Amino acid sequence: MERHAAGSGRLRPAEEELSQRHKREKKELQGRVQAMKNAVPKNDKKRRKQLADEVAQTEAELEARHERERLALAGEHSESQAATVGSVLDALASVELTSVAENAGTTETQLRVSKAQKRRDKKAASEREREARIVAAELNELTHGARHLEGRRVADLLAARGLHARPVPPDGHCMYAAVRHQLEARAGPALSVAELRTRAASYIRQHRDEFAPFLTQAGTGEAYTDEEFDKYCDEVEKTAAWGGQLELRALSHALETPLEVVQASAPTITIGDEYHVPPITLIYMRHAYGLGEHYDSVEPIPVGGGAEGGGEDGESGR
Repeated sequence: MERHAAGSGRLRPAEEELSQRHKREKKELQGRVQAMKNAVPKNDKKRRKQLADEVAQTEAELEARHERERLALAGEHSESQAATVGSVLDALASVELTSVAENAGTTETQLRVSKAQKRRDKKAASEREREARIVAAELNELTHGARHLEGRRVADLLAARGLHARPVPPDGHCMYAAVRHQLEARAGPALSVAELRTRAASYIRQHRDEFAPFLTQAGTGEAYTDEEFDKYCDEVEKTAAWGGQLELRALSHALETPLEVVQASAPTITIGDEYHVPPITLIYMRHAYGLGEHYDSVEPIPVGGGAEGGGEDGESGR
């Protein structure tokens, strides 16, 4: 437990400095928590539950320490008094103490919590309740939500084929990154995400008549103008624009390879089945992330291994 004391019986840092430090520590903890969440596969229910429990405990410990430091500063007590306040707080979970024993219980002093301190305590309690609700909602989603059910269904489909998910990050490039991973796994051409985007865009440009009928304005349903078509191709090639059915078809033709898409809510589809080579298999997830649709890659289940997805993040994303 951290405590800060200075000379003349006064505690430092001052109230404002203490508040700023607490905010900084909370922000740093949030960053670490997010990093840990990103490192755990979405469909790993057991590890996600363990992580949620650890996060809740760590946040509670941090808040308890902050509470002790605030009370110690408000009461302007010595180091020994602050320690006594901390132990009583841990035992009674109270923000009001009427007396604290000092020096083997020979001296008693009153600790009165100021109105400002009470407001801070109330705000902190409200924040803890909010965080608890968030954790509860996340746990419910992990065990009962659409994302959990979709992940379980896809895992079953893959396991029947001796495969499991190989996650890729959701940064806009997920479809291309999943294809890249599959090409690498089969010792195919070493193409980067950027090169795959260029191949897809080039094929679409060269076969405008094949793709133009499917490119329409969302609001009016009108076909793209020539300028809009060119802009679309540029976005496919040069931005993190998400890839879908059209881009999958373009990639299949550009690579002369079938692309097989496994999904929970519909039968598996194959694009480019006119090419008689083993297909590249992708996973389509509708509920994987808050942003929506996402593609992952697959890999064989190791001998003696489980069916849950794994692997480190690569150059990829949604």
